[in-house]
Amino acid sequence: MKIGVTGSNGVLGSEFIKSFNKIDIIKFQGRVEKIKDVKQWICKNNFDLIFHFAAIVPTFKVNSNKKKAMLVNYIGTKNIVDTINKFSKKKIWFFYSSTSHVYNFSSTKRKEYHTPMPISFYGKTKLFGENYVLKNKSKIIPCIGRIFSFTSKKQQKSFIIPSLILKLKKSKKKITFHNLNHERDFLPIKHIIKAIKILSEKKAKGIFNICSGEKTNLQNLALKLNHKFNKKIEFSSNDKSSILFGCNKKISTLGWKYNDLSYLKNILRNI
Repeated sequence: MKIGVTGSNGVLGSEFIKSFNKIDIIKFQGRVEKIKDVKQWICKNNFDLIFHFAAIVPTFKVNSNKKKAMLVNYIGTKNIVDTINKFSKKKIWFFYSSTSHVYNFSSTKRKEYHTPMPISFYGKTKLFGENYVLKNKSKIIPCIGRIFSFTSKKQQKSFIIPSLILKLKKSKKKITFHNLNHERDFLPIKHIIKAIKILSEKKAKGIFNICSGEKTNLQNLALKLNHKFNKKIEFSSNDKSSILFGCNKKISTLGWKYNDLSYLKNILRNI
């Protein structure tokens, strides 16, 4: 079995590759927005499965260069799909790494059948990719994973938990946090990897939420992280609130389970 992986240097892609032992994984080394690079990679290898993780992710990076984000996140996906459909001699199981950002904020769990209403430009680029994958599948078995929030030591400082830890470390005494009146759905990266592997083993088709199904309040998260630093914390009182969390029943029917109640303890232990 030959496996192709894009975005192998990213947090999710690199952790995914680590989870395999002695399997023929071919990393994509070019730029997905360049059709020549994509064509050379796919035509040279007779892939059975492709995991597409390559993307520009942090919202501030996406917003600072929307043109580049569209080229990588959407056109890059289009290039891979078009090349498979044109040159592959067999059907390839194709995993597309998407995001919870395709959903709108809601006090109810977001389910796969809910109409997408992206909350960010990043979400829009990933939704464009989703739609293209699903509409152009002559030689693709499409599987889309809508991944909710997660954290890792390798994440950039712009992501929520690394940014909170950095602010707590740098501040001397008193800290005022802004824009934390939100609730999000966090999942340990190891459970995300397990979910993706189960999807591939089952050759699952369609869209699947990859999430804990639980809400984490970001203000409470900051308070728990502060147990390690003992700083004086206050929160801005006029911040708008938002809620985004998902339902994981669909992927649970395939045998995936989430029961890691020690997630936040492990984060605190590794600061």
